Amino acid sequence: MKLKIYQVDTFTDKIFSGNPAAVCPLDKWLTDGILQKIAKENNLPATAFYVKQDNSYHIRWFTPATEIDLCGHATLASAFVLFNFENHIGNIINLYSDRSGVLTVTKENKYISLNLPSDLCEPTELTDLISQGFDIKPQKAFKSKTRLMLVFGNETEIRTLKADFNNLSRLPTKGVIVTAKGDEADFVSRYFTFQSGLHEDPVTGSAHTTLIPYWAKQLGRTDSTAIQLSERKGYLKCKYLNERVEISGQAKLYSKGKIFIN
Repeated sequence: MKLKIYQVDTFTDKIFSGNPAAVCPLDKWLTDGILQKIAKENNLPATAFYVKQDNSYHIRWFTPATEIDLCGHATLASAFVLFNFENHIGNIINLYSDRSGVLTVTKENKYISLNLPSDLCEPTELTDLISQGFDIKPQKAFKSKTRLMLVFGNETEIRTLKADFNNLSRLPTKGVIVTAKGDEADFVSRYFTFQSGLHEDPVTGSAHTTLIPYWAKQLGRTDSTAIQLSERKGYLKCKYLNERVEISGQAKLYSKGKIFIN
């Protein structure tokens, strides 16, 4: 059996930056075990698989360690592949995930926009354990359905922050977003995770489903720009739509080829 595979750098306009994802178009679903082995062999932050169904695409996302509920950057990569290499007609793509529902993607010039469900956060106690996760103390703590979000004083703190993963792994959450008001963008962030085989994610679309509603209220407007300050960096245009958010970015093809499975 031969499968197509694309590797795409997302939320960037040049290769070797942004967040890399693999995309594997399928004619029909393979077993979960095979999908997980492919993702592990790719050893990228995420591998997306999709199957065309009538006028939409059924999509799933895997890290090297597990299947996940939502992956923004791999969704962007999948749309980039469909628009540019897999003969999708039109500027709108309808995706469906068993775990995240309907996801709509649109293209305008070089930008691809993801319409995703908001993940709203509420204030939570800034405990000693949370503070011990970093070498700089956050100012505020918030909790969404699945993540902690910590607000710091400025962009420099986010850029230079050092994480203690022994302490972070003790927190009852799948990941920690750190954020502050930006210098060149409206806000900046980084994302630390310890349940998906990664420590720091280069650019995290799903984390911005929490960041965008928070910063829309802080900025007093629905449109914003964001930079994720990982080593590879990522650039995002953001819009708050109440129950939904819109995240826009560019992407670049790194490679394409075939997987051979006997």
